[in-house]
Amino acid sequence: MSSEIEVKLKIPSLTIRAANAPVTRIDNQSLRFTKRIAVPTIPKAGDVLQLTARFAEPFNCTATHVGWSEEKEMFIVSCSYAKRSITSDDYDALVHDPDWVAVQLL
Repeated sequence: MSSEIEVKLKIPSLTIRAANAPVTRIDNQSLRFTKRIAVPTIPKAGDVLQLTARFAEPFNCTATHVGWSEEKEMFIVSCSYAKRSITSDDYDALVHDPDWVAVQLL
C-alpha cells in the first residue's frame, strides 16, 4: 500500500553563462519546490528519493527531515538535490513543470 507525501525540495543556486548575454546568477537559497508523490514507505532522513520533472531525466534527492503535518494530514519530507549543482536545462524543466510548485521562504 502506498502513501502520499509532500516533498519539499531544496535545489542549489546556479550561474547561467550564455554566449551573447551577461552572466546570470539564480539564487535558490530561499526557494523550495513542492510536489505530492506516492511512495511505498515513508522515507527517513538520509534516504535517497528518485524524483521526476517533465522534460528531464529522473533525479535524486536526499531526505533531510521528515515530519507530520496536522494541517495537511500527511508527511512532509524535506530534501536536498543530491548533486552539488543543477544544470540550467534541469532547472528550467523543474520551474516549468506544473506538478512542482515554487514556494518562497519567509
